[in-house]
Amino acid sequence: MNILFIEDDPMNRRVVKDMLDVAGATMTGAESAEIGLDLIDRHDFEMVLLDLRMPGMDGFEALRHIRLRDDAKAHLPVIILTADTAVDLRERCLADGADEVLFKPVAMDSLFDAIGRMLAKGTGDGMIG
Repeated sequence: MNILFIEDDPMNRRVVKDMLDVAGATMTGAESAEIGLDLIDRHDFEMVLLDLRMPGMDGFEALRHIRLRDDAKAHLPVIILTADTAVDLRERCLADGADEVLFKPVAMDSLFDAIGRMLAKGTGDGMIG
């Protein structure tokens, strides 16, 4: 499974990459939403992990860009990974088109469970966990 993780913090990218390595998944990291959107244009990913709070374009805007595409990539499964704990954040993310929301720090089993749910819904075709 080929996963894109859009996250400005290099340590968070490293931790998630190490988790995904355990499952045999390939992760590409992008340090900004702009870079992540460019990578989506140029590569085929089966899933996107997306931080919300980043300098420049935030995760909400990046999610809108993904969902407004006029190709199949508009339907990429997107899992939000965030440290933001605002009361209505989960509902807002889901209403904006996210498939799942996980709160940092993310445990490996929670991440694998969320990815598994995406696979069970028929989104993505790799194996994990």
